[in-house]
Amino acid sequence: MSLLSVTQLSVSLGGRCVIRDADLAIGPGEVVGLIGPNGAGKTTLMRAILGLISASGDSSLADLGETDRARAVAWMPQERHVAWPISVEALVGLGRLAHNRWPQRLGQADHEAIQQAMTRMGLAGFEQRPATELSAGERTRALIARALAQQTPLIMADEPIAGLDPAHQMSTMQRFAELTADGRSVLLSIHDLGLAARYCTRLILIGEQRIVADGRPAEVLTQDNLARIFGIEAHLSDGPDGPIFQPLRVLAN
Repeated sequence: MSLLSVTQLSVSLGGRCVIRDADLAIGPGEVVGLIGPNGAGKTTLMRAILGLISASGDSSLADLGETDRARAVAWMPQERHVAWPISVEALVGLGRLAHNRWPQRLGQADHEAIQQAMTRMGLAGFEQRPATELSAGERTRALIARALAQQTPLIMADEPIAGLDPAHQMSTMQRFAELTADGRSVLLSIHDLGLAARYCTRLILIGEQRIVADGRPAEVLTQDNLARIFGIEAHLSDGPDGPIFQPLRVLAN
C-alpha cells in the first residue's frame, strides 16, 4: 500500500525550473528525510506534492479532494506564526477539523487525540496558555502536536525541528520514529544531516533541479553526493547507538 505516489512531477517558478521529473513513493512505516542545500527546492517539491502550487506530472495527494486530503496527510509548513491568542489546546485541536464538520463539538476520541499529541510533544500543562505567549520553540512543538492530533497516515513537515533546542530536536525525531510502529509515515525536510542519518529510515537528496539519490542514509550520504551537492566532506559510520555523521570541512570551489 502506498501513502504517497509521485510521478514525473516538475515545477517551474518565475520561468525557472526548480524540480524536474521527480518520482517517489512512500509506504507505511517510513520516516523519510528530504535533504538538500538551501534553495534546492525541498519546500517547492512538498508544496507541489500537496497541490498547493502548480506543477506538471502526478501526485496522489494533489489529486484528492480537500476533505480526503486532510484525512490522508497532515501538513506543517515552515511558517510558525499564530495570529490569535487561542489556547494551546484549541490550537492543537484544529488538527481534528479533518474529522469533524464545523461547528460540531469535539467528541471523546477528539479530546483523547489532542491530549495524546500534547503529551507526546511535552506540552502537558500548557492546555490553557495563549498560543501567542509561547516561545518560538514551544510554538513549534504545539504546531507539531496539531499535526499529530490530525491522526493521518502521513505527516508532511517542512523543517519541523528548526528552532528547537537539541533535546527537543531529538525527542521530536524520536516521536516521528515511534509513529512507524502504527504504520504511519513522515516526510520531513531537514538540514541536520546527523539527525537525518540517525532517525530517518530513508533519505531523498534534492539537488541539480532533481532527485539525486533516494535510499537508506548510508546509500545517500556518500562522499560523492556530499561533495557534489553540499560541497562538504564528512564522516559517516555506525556507532553502538546508531549512525554517526560528522561534517569535517567545506571543500574548495
